[in-house]
Amino acid sequence: MFVYRKQDLPQDPVFPAELDKLGYFINDKDQIRKISDPEQEFQFKINKNPRWNEVQREAMNECIRRIVSTRLRDLGLVTLQLLLTSSPIKPRVPVLVSKNLKTARRIIVVFGEPVQDLGIWAYRTVGAESINAGSAVDFAKAVLKPSENGKGEVALVLANMGQLIWHCTSGRAMTVHSWMAQPRPSAVESAPSETKRNKIRGNENWEAHVSSVFDGILAARGKLVREDAKIDIIGLAEGGLGAIRYLSLNWKTWRHHISAICLSNPLHTKAANLIPQCDQPTGADSLAAFVASRCRAYLLSGEPLGIPLFDSPEHGCNCYSSGEGLNVECIMPKAWPHMLEWLDRAYADPGYCEDQPEVVQVISEVAESEGGGKEQD
Repeated sequence: MFVYRKQDLPQDPVFPAELDKLGYFINDKDQIRKISDPEQEFQFKINKNPRWNEVQREAMNECIRRIVSTRLRDLGLVTLQLLLTSSPIKPRVPVLVSKNLKTARRIIVVFGEPVQDLGIWAYRTVGAESINAGSAVDFAKAVLKPSENGKGEVALVLANMGQLIWHCTSGRAMTVHSWMAQPRPSAVESAPSETKRNKIRGNENWEAHVSSVFDGILAARGKLVREDAKIDIIGLAEGGLGAIRYLSLNWKTWRHHISAICLSNPLHTKAANLIPQCDQPTGADSLAAFVASRCRAYLLSGEPLGIPLFDSPEHGCNCYSSGEGLNVECIMPKAWPHMLEWLDRAYADPGYCEDQPEVVQVISEVAESEGGGKEQD
């Protein structure tokens, strides 16, 4: 039996979280490209050993996180730590809110995907298109821009659905991907296991985090938000599911405060999540009625952005094409302008209700004949 001494094991790879030292730069199109080949995007696979690739990717992602964080702060976003009562040394989750949160009459809250970092829609889009497009930067610019008439100030809250593991050594919250890429005693060590020390009270998972944002920030009327503030919700995949589940249990409390809801890749179903819970409003005042009239969803589809789709009965709301046919994480970068336009329309008209378009599937005679067609006499 062979036994390796610790000093004989291969060292864990180390990559600096600096773009130039990783061999990359930001071009004039806000794209990250290789210094040695300005046309090449980020190269994930640099070694046959997956550990090298994983650690290098985390170094690149850390660079992107720092850039995005700086740009969002320049736009006026600040960090709130949840729980709000947590001390500076206790486990906590950062969320980003605009400085006008306390004074704005309207608040847009975004519950993202659990696999993404705070302020990031899709690293895939960051690499292929630009840093601002793949992150919340362009979105935040659109939300926070001054209105033409000087009225209708809008605040922004970016929830943090992904960074829910507390890393004791660095004293920060992180995603599962970042956790797996943290330094190990050697390159062959197994991934560290999570213990209760890595849990963040009140934010143990993405569903608990949704509740923490509602109860800790949005419910603090007269303290963190205006008493009469109206709330728009944008939920991405699990983020949308978490919001719908929370509201289904607390609709009596929130129904007068929610203006409209937009979802991407909706995971809720009408049968499972929109049935009125005990003591919650029913009929025209129910969450199901609200979702049917003031909620819409954007699905994976290669159809042009905004085309009605067939999935409305399943989700209880109108469903539209996102213009993205492959990757769920890329729906938000493509569809958010369409979402904001509709949310603006719904906010401007409190009595607005979604039309119920009749979507008819047309099968051409060619397709019908190829599929067997009709029986001939």
